[in-house]
Amino acid sequence: MAHTEIEQGNLITAGKAKALYETNNPEYIWVHNLDQATALNGKRKEAVADKAYYTNQISRYLFEYLNQKGVPTHYVEALNETDSLVHRLTMLPIEVVTRNYASGHFVSRFDVEPMFPLEPTVLEFYYKSDALDDPFMNDSQILALNLASLESITRIKDLTHQINPLLNQLFDEIGITLVDFKLEFGRNTDDVIVLGDELSPDNMRLVDQTTGDSLDKDVFRQQTGDLTTGYAQVLTRLQAKLGE
Repeated sequence: MAHTEIEQGNLITAGKAKALYETNNPEYIWVHNLDQATALNGKRKEAVADKAYYTNQISRYLFEYLNQKGVPTHYVEALNETDSLVHRLTMLPIEVVTRNYASGHFVSRFDVEPMFPLEPTVLEFYYKSDALDDPFMNDSQILALNLASLESITRIKDLTHQINPLLNQLFDEIGITLVDFKLEFGRNTDDVIVLGDELSPDNMRLVDQTTGDSLDKDVFRQQTGDLTTGYAQVLTRLQAKLGE
């Protein structure tokens, strides 16, 4: 079945930033981005005009870039300005945070200066649960709770260490510092772990190298300005770098 013949089906689930739909092909999921922003694990939620456009388009550029670099992902193509087609995954209940510079909770937890360079890069696991506020996990906790095998943990780490320098280089070339970012992974229909979820300023900290301004969801979290202003800058620079 050609992608042009894909039709949107029943709603599977609606989250904080996206709604997922079945399609007429069981291999694919239809992802609809939402015009809303959340903070504090969904406790604060606001409508944000045009946010769905920016998150969908930025995610498209970043996934296409990683696909071209040989990183296995679920991404197939953009369907329209706010929606994308992805391969169906069985998601692992683990969030993987990569920290290149100290920011957010890392600063308060370890009493270090914001933007302190982290060498080596810090990789953290969190249990994906809004009800529990996404608690931190280590490898042995993941194994003990049977959330992933040692082989799976190793693959997740390997993929993350492959992705980080690729995104770092891309953002550096467009004058943006990739401070930290969150990834999620899942198993495809061949039982292979690949990158899923989204890649956008919703799950990254991005800082303009010239002005020092945040170009990510921290603007919403800290209520310091208009969220989509930064997102628009990120998209404009990615378009200029990677082409339409």
